[in-house]
Amino acid sequence: MSRPTPSDCSGHRRRLKEKFLSAGIAAFHPYEAVELLLTFALPRRDVKPLAKELLRHFGSLRGVVQADPSEIAAVPGMGRHAAVLIKLVKDLGDLVLKEKARDRVQISCTQELLDYCRCAMGGLKEEQFRIIYLDTRNRMMDVDVLEKGVVNQAVVYPRKVIEHALKRKASALILVHNHPSGHVVPSEADIRLTRTLEEAARVLDILIHDHLIVGEEKVFSFREEGMMR
Repeated sequence: MSRPTPSDCSGHRRRLKEKFLSAGIAAFHPYEAVELLLTFALPRRDVKPLAKELLRHFGSLRGVVQADPSEIAAVPGMGRHAAVLIKLVKDLGDLVLKEKARDRVQISCTQELLDYCRCAMGGLKEEQFRIIYLDTRNRMMDVDVLEKGVVNQAVVYPRKVIEHALKRKASALILVHNHPSGHVVPSEADIRLTRTLEEAARVLDILIHDHLIVGEEKVFSFREEGMMR
């Protein structure tokens, strides 16, 4: 079979863009969505085989978008430029969801907050511990990634959490960390950490509204499960 000519590729790319504008992303197969994205980073090439290879390599569309840029760039035919574009799409989505959550009058465990946490943390390969800072009206002020790696009481120091809360002038906090395994049931270490942070915050009249554990598909809420004091 002959390889597509530059003219063939140009016509196919144009048709992909027209299909997207007329029918939206829901009308695309996953490989077509990746293919369309790659057309903006890799000109004058047939990128359909590369799009299919990315899906095979990372397992799914979500796997491609959530992959580390260095892993994407290492796939033959990709490179740094295309990896940056894919990372940009993921991070823009995170920002939009973060803004939607911030715009809520009260954020405590809203769907917008859960959507943001799942998008930002659900596919991470390492544990992260984040703090969401709230003002007196329970509106989101800021989000910090406090720790990366194994999250437990030994590495998440209550003093550090409180120092960051005071620096932001936060009235309340929501604690969030992820389980890369996908299982969101809290461990004994998660429960001890939550209790310690609750007690440390209470001394300074800072409320901890919730502790969320994020998996790839689910989010566990200490508050909803009756585990917050």
